[in-house]
Amino acid sequence: MTAYLHIGGQHVLRRSAVAGIFDMDNTTSSRITRELLAAAEKNGEVINAAEDLPRSFILCEEDGERRVYLSQLSPAALSRR
Repeated sequence: MTAYLHIGGQHVLRRSAVAGIFDMDNTTSSRITRELLAAAEKNGEVINAAEDLPRSFILCEEDGERRVYLSQLSPAALSRR
């Protein structure tokens, strides 16, 4: 049975594809994280699932493709789902 994670809006992810859920405020102070997000944006790998300001981002990899989803939900709320 496949488990799914609803990250807001119309977006649902396979839990097996989720590599990590990160807090936007805490992690974007790191240069490495900012570079990761900038590279993902440049490569068209960022999907904005947030209707408001994003509070978290979810790093996913499935079938060899990386995606970064922006969510308005906090990492704590996502981990409870």
